[in-house]
Amino acid sequence: MSWVKDAFTTSVGKKLLMAVTGLGFLGFLAGHLAGNLTIYWGADAFVAYAEHLHSLEPLVKAAEAGLIVFLVVHAGTGLWLFAQNRAARGGRYARNKWAGGRTVFSATMPYTGVLILVFVAIHLATFKFAPEGENVWEVAAYVFSQPLCFWFYTLSMPVVALHVGHGLWSAVQTLGGNHPKYMPAVRVVSLAAAAVVILGFGLLPTAVSFLAEPIP
Repeated sequence: MSWVKDAFTTSVGKKLLMAVTGLGFLGFLAGHLAGNLTIYWGADAFVAYAEHLHSLEPLVKAAEAGLIVFLVVHAGTGLWLFAQNRAARGGRYARNKWAGGRTVFSATMPYTGVLILVFVAIHLATFKFAPEGENVWEVAAYVFSQPLCFWFYTLSMPVVALHVGHGLWSAVQTLGGNHPKYMPAVRVVSLAAAAVVILGFGLLPTAVSFLAEPIP
């Protein structure tokens, strides 16, 4: 079991954990977006999608448990690496020199990650733990009728997209795909993934607000 110890104690092992769990979250986002796109077919389609998920409750519960484990590992490892790198650079001045190939995208990953955690907490409180007796369409219609919630969700998506785009590119590098022949294509795919997040998720509040009946 030395590989388990290495995964959590070496820098390479921690980066591999970040890459694997990050790709797992990307898979979840893809599935989540595919389901949420039923919003464009109206209330009945979206409610039917939600009810189908409820009918698969054992699988959903297992997936949720896996996501919680991934979240703990990904966030914990990310903060651990951030603290190690900060200590190694030794100070604010050195940290702002962008040495060693660091970019604004890589440097902001810890901060966008924290913002995403805040978003996830609010999202779960708003939707997953919504009052009993209300279907998911009614909840969405009410939430996005509130200007603060509407703009919070819409403006959070560029933050998620920034994290997703750089995270995908970084994960491919970490897993051994860092080759001049492939990295330009990986960069394009990463930018496309970021664009899908912004457009796919970012336009959902607008779609709900447009399709829903006005809230009295």
